[in-house]
Amino acid sequence: MKDSIRQHLAEPRQLELLYRSNKIAFRQAFYDLYPELQASPVAAFWRERLTYEPEGLHWGKQKEWGIVLGLAVLAGIAAKLPLILGINEEFFYPRNLGFILFGSLSAFFCWKNQLETRQVLRIAAAGLSGMLYLNLLPANPNSDTLILACLHVLFVLWWLFGFSHAGGGQQREKRWIAFLKFNGDLLVMCVPLAMAGGLLSGLTIGLFSLIGLPIEAFYTEYILVFGLAALPLVSAYLIQTNPQVVGKISEVVASLFSPLVLLMVTSYLGAILYSGKNPYTDREFLLLFNGLLVGVLALIFFSIAGLSYQRKNRWEIGVLTLLSLLSILVNAVALSAIAFRLAEWGVTPNRMAVLGGNALILLHLLWVSKKLIGVLRGKEDLEAVRKAMQSYLPVYLVWAILVSLLFPILFGFA
Repeated sequence: MKDSIRQHLAEPRQLELLYRSNKIAFRQAFYDLYPELQASPVAAFWRERLTYEPEGLHWGKQKEWGIVLGLAVLAGIAAKLPLILGINEEFFYPRNLGFILFGSLSAFFCWKNQLETRQVLRIAAAGLSGMLYLNLLPANPNSDTLILACLHVLFVLWWLFGFSHAGGGQQREKRWIAFLKFNGDLLVMCVPLAMAGGLLSGLTIGLFSLIGLPIEAFYTEYILVFGLAALPLVSAYLIQTNPQVVGKISEVVASLFSPLVLLMVTSYLGAILYSGKNPYTDREFLLLFNGLLVGVLALIFFSIAGLSYQRKNRWEIGVLTLLSLLSILVNAVALSAIAFRLAEWGVTPNRMAVLGGNALILLHLLWVSKKLIGVLRGKEDLEAVRKAMQSYLPVYLVWAILVSLLFPILFGFA
């Protein structure tokens, strides 16, 4: 190792590759050689690099925490509006829970990214219009179009959240890719914080119960609600201030889960054939099938968004290519099952919504799969795959808006 360091001291790329091949041996050999190399600027640089100790957890500024906690309190108050105003919970939560969650996150990133006033007004106007529309729909809890509107509005709100995160300017496309990765990071950060909060809640309720003070109802109704409202905001802020904490974790999780999910989906499809389950006649099974498809699609997108440009990704790209091709097969089965149900039992809002959504996903998967295969063959780069992911997102947005706005009217609010 010492001879290699001497030989490649004037070749930065070779020295870097040597360091990455065996960091421990490189570090020890470099320290042994440094007395004779210390006159070299390159050696001085490497000494600083090898002795650098990264800073600990950065907690941010007091003013920023004030904004985060203020938005969390407002979100918690909004979540308690049924109790404050005497509104029926079954009416309120399906229509407004998404606005509470994504509204607070969008407001945070509008402030954090210092968006222009006109951009903030666009986001606010779109969000408020959607809220007004959903709350004016007839109060029929058994309405399929109401459920579809509430579900598809979530994607519209997620898009507005993405717009506040990505902002405008020349780098907007790359920021959308960063936003896709951020969603995975946010999930990774929320899980341990939620587990810690759940443990703290259980201990608190248990300890107060031991001294004869049953606080479970109060704690659940108030403390827990405000804690859940704060969870995504606090997680988002910690990711912003400490990107090094969760960035690598989400990448590792995606790299580990992609082959496992590939194995699971392959085994599941084989088990379907063995069990005789039929998505053509079993509605619940078809819904599960589509849920599996959406989950796998999300994993593919988050994994691609998190892949590093600096290291070779051929193994990960190969796994994601197989996973996307398998998803195309799952989608084809789901589409044929929906078409069969439409032919047999007629048109319903649910069937039309699932048919349209699956068709759009199939087209997107075909495009992304083509780019992934191009990467494996050396004809495309990773940026082409990311552009295929990002460029298609407005198609989903248009479909979500159409389902939310038109389906209740077309199907008579049924």
